[in-house]
Amino acid sequence: MDYDQVSDQERLIIRFPYVTGENTPKGLAAKKFKELIEKRSNGKIEVQVFPNSSLYSDYKEIEQLQKGNVQMIAPHTAKFSEILPEAQLLDLPYLFNNHEEVGELAEGPVGAEISRLLEKKGFKLLAVWNNGFKQLTNNQKPIQTPEDLFGLVFRIAHSEVIKEQFELAGAKSIVLPFNELYGALEAGKVQGEENTVSNINNKRLYTHQEYMTKSDHGYLGYFVITTNQFWSSLPKDTKTMLEETIDEVTEWERQTAAKMEEEQYLQLKQQEDLSIYELSPKEKTEWRNTFHSTYQWFTNKIDNKVIEEYIKTK
Repeated sequence: MDYDQVSDQERLIIRFPYVTGENTPKGLAAKKFKELIEKRSNGKIEVQVFPNSSLYSDYKEIEQLQKGNVQMIAPHTAKFSEILPEAQLLDLPYLFNNHEEVGELAEGPVGAEISRLLEKKGFKLLAVWNNGFKQLTNNQKPIQTPEDLFGLVFRIAHSEVIKEQFELAGAKSIVLPFNELYGALEAGKVQGEENTVSNINNKRLYTHQEYMTKSDHGYLGYFVITTNQFWSSLPKDTKTMLEETIDEVTEWERQTAAKMEEEQYLQLKQQEDLSIYELSPKEKTEWRNTFHSTYQWFTNKIDNKVIEEYIKTK
């Protein structure tokens, strides 16, 4: 694209930082969004992507978005836990059985309700992107039952729901930015962590972890988001182009995330120094029962009928 043909006054620049690597579902989707938008706008919109926390750490992204220093972000949904406690719904253990159920929530009444609540806080929710389901890794011992978590120290994202899960099993948790996780594992600051297959593989977290449990115990997704202020400043045709492109990329991203999860799990299984234990369906049910009190704990923390009705179905 020859941007010299478009003047600076005519060009809209969208700065889009993210904390994961480029070869992750989010990284690939950001690249695809950039390519499609720049092509469809004939260079009138330039999307600048900044992977690997190269612009801001994950706990600075929301602040910089609010200040107008960036125009789009796609943080882990848990990053909105302080701004919007209801967003922690997505952190509940074994909330989803598969990727399709995530899409049903995002496009259904619950997704609409979360979008409405975010708008009241000044944000425009454009989409929910998937990374995948979370697995457990640690450098101490195999984890086969929830009781095996007892006494271990795990890095978690900032979410009271996630913290409650680990406390139920007698484990300790430390909140750290994603870009500090590898160093924390290397230095022994934490003994373990929970993450998706693609994050474990692409960030080589297994380098300092001897054991992994294929637990699928939680979901990790992203709110693709901008601010009401930025969105309202855009012409109607630009909004339409952005929304249509985001919808297209979202469908592609979810398919890509599911495929990458399968492929990269096979890669992890080939790591000679990583011992993997895979929970059976029966064991997953036992794990879910152990952590299910988190659902009531979360319901007591919020006052939202739409979300509460959804939780009753789980």
